[in-house]
Amino acid sequence: MALHLLKLAVGPASIGDLEANIARRRAEMIGLGQEPRTFHTTRMVPKRKGEIAGKGSIYWVIKGTLLCRQAIIAIEPFTGTDGIGRCHLVLDPEVRPVTPRPCRPFQGWRYLTQRDAPRDLDAATAGDLGEMPETLRRELASLGLI
Repeated sequence: MALHLLKLAVGPASIGDLEANIARRRAEMIGLGQEPRTFHTTRMVPKRKGEIAGKGSIYWVIKGTLLCRQAIIAIEPFTGTDGIGRCHLVLDPEVRPVTPRPCRPFQGWRYLTQRDAPRDLDAATAGDLGEMPETLRRELASLGLI
């Protein structure tokens, strides 16, 4: 069974903002002649990385609501130029909306089991919910209606 990470997205105010940040970073990498990879850098390496890499996703909390996820392709520990160990969570560039739910602020990340992970929002599983604007889905989730 896959294990996931739950993380606060600092900066983006919506899924669209997150997608725009990803596209911008990838374009910058291409402009610099680098391989366009999508990754999130973190200070700590997940202790359970074998259960996550290639199997799990990072679920993003945006403005107090768990809204979307990206598949985690690999976890690559490295040492920065300052000598401090860090890690790249290499991500699939595709951002998938999930059934929204409120989430309180926290530091770092949290592990999220497959059983506790929200379902993806697509036409087959969510029906009309997937067609709603993100702001409406977020408001309904904050009211506990979805």
